[in-house]
Amino acid sequence: MSNPILSAQPLGFPWQTKDPFIFCVYHRDEFPKGNAEMGPHSSELAGRAIGNDFTIKDGWRMYHGSKVPGFPYHPHRGFETITAVKEGIVDHTDSMGASGRFSAGDVQWMTAGRGVLHSEMFPLLHEDKENPMELFQIWLNLPKRSKFVEPHFKMLWKEEIPVLELTDDSGGKAVIDVIAGELNGIKGLTPTPDSFAADPTNNVGVFTIKIEAKAQFMLPKTTAGTNRMVYFYKGDKLLLDGKLLNQHAALEVNEDADITIQAGDEECRLLVLQGKPINEPVVQHGPFVMNTQQEIMEAFEEYRRTQFGGWPWPKEEYTHPSDVQRFAHHGDGRKEEKDFIKT
Repeated sequence: MSNPILSAQPLGFPWQTKDPFIFCVYHRDEFPKGNAEMGPHSSELAGRAIGNDFTIKDGWRMYHGSKVPGFPYHPHRGFETITAVKEGIVDHTDSMGASGRFSAGDVQWMTAGRGVLHSEMFPLLHEDKENPMELFQIWLNLPKRSKFVEPHFKMLWKEEIPVLELTDDSGGKAVIDVIAGELNGIKGLTPTPDSFAADPTNNVGVFTIKIEAKAQFMLPKTTAGTNRMVYFYKGDKLLLDGKLLNQHAALEVNEDADITIQAGDEECRLLVLQGKPINEPVVQHGPFVMNTQQEIMEAFEEYRRTQFGGWPWPKEEYTHPSDVQRFAHHGDGRKEEKDFIKT
């Protein structure tokens, strides 16, 4: 049998992806105690490039935030964002008038389509203890026929995301969150209506995997013609079909092979992204992903002219009140309310 690993590269920023995915970043920030405005104390901001702080100092970054870490309003067109939170809080607002707060285990799926402004801020709710945050932001491309669909977002709440628990012959455990797609007969939740993942024949899969120290897990083969990436991002080492990995890596693997994965002396964490390729030209400029340079120019011109509907919120980096529970308020007036955040 041929080597199931097609390529292996050290993790960078962003992580290497394959069509239909176009971008993936992993954020881990050991945010400090918050102040009354849900941001770091002013003394913590000294020496930072406020507004563009991507250098990890004291274990965390402000990103584009000035008082609260995060990403104040910015546009997207032509693709989808999948924001999977493992620890911490995200406050969402957008130009559709929609808003939300989500936390550890929750996933927000947003199809930007023809264009949307949104903000993703990371409020530091705790004033008496640190506020660690861990999340993935994944960009899934849209085919040409779907580049101008109406924008839409959907919450995949942690209570509803299917979880697959497996035990090996030695009693070691693996726990898989099936965020999208299907694994071992377990199907993920339905994404947004116009998502590339909404058609099961596209075989889009997003799985996060936790493997106990020394435990084994088998990633089963999938549909022919699927691009599959395995990201090893936490743990001391990993055995992948007998190949020892002593450093974290982005691995392109054969889709037609059952792959045995074994954790080292520490618990390991993995992310798997897979899908049938769209096989169309990709032209990206910042927050716009289209098929031609002309379409990129048109996107910038339309954004300058319309602001994709404008910003209905009082601040560019809007955060919800500190005592607000998890929720999603949609542009059509539909509301979802969840239990208060447990930490």
